[in-house]
Amino acid sequence: MLIAPALTGFATGFSLILAIGAQNAFVLRQGLARARVFWLCLLCAVSDALLITAGVFGFGAIVTVYPMLPQIMAWSGAAFLIVYGALRLWAAWQGTYALQIAGKSAGLWATLGTAAAFTWLNPHVYLDTLGLVGAVSTQYIEIAAKTAFGIGAVSASFVFFFGLGYGARFLAPVMQSARAWRMLDLLIGLVMWALAAKLLS
Repeated sequence: MLIAPALTGFATGFSLILAIGAQNAFVLRQGLARARVFWLCLLCAVSDALLITAGVFGFGAIVTVYPMLPQIMAWSGAAFLIVYGALRLWAAWQGTYALQIAGKSAGLWATLGTAAAFTWLNPHVYLDTLGLVGAVSTQYIEIAAKTAFGIGAVSASFVFFFGLGYGARFLAPVMQSARAWRMLDLLIGLVMWALAAKLLS
């Protein structure tokens, strides 16, 4: 029966991705702005799929070959989070949100570039996908069961990101004022700095 490993993979992947981190906060913000949602969600989900696949099929050992890699990723990720957090706090200070209220945002490539940085410069992503998901998958010896587990975990990423990105629009009526956007950016900025501090500690 491959249903059991697939469900285990889905539950594992979904539980790890559920916490509101930098990547999720960015997807939520874009979903609220109703801008570039499909391509953003696709990028995040496909990135997760690549990392989960690598973790499930044993490439998590790369960290043992390059022991400094987690530290380098932590420094790079923290620097990016500090800068992005500052940008969000600056936006909250300025309080000009005509474009967001109108459902407009940065261009597609700028949006995807930011999302890629949130994904690939976040060492916790590697810990979750290459490490934890890969570790849980080791209970399955047969390739079919291991593959089912991986498919389940990958499916969780697609469900989560597209659910978050498109589900955010139900909150759009609440975000029809500059005050609401200012509060969101203030919260996101503080979360980014808190995450950066955690990476550096």
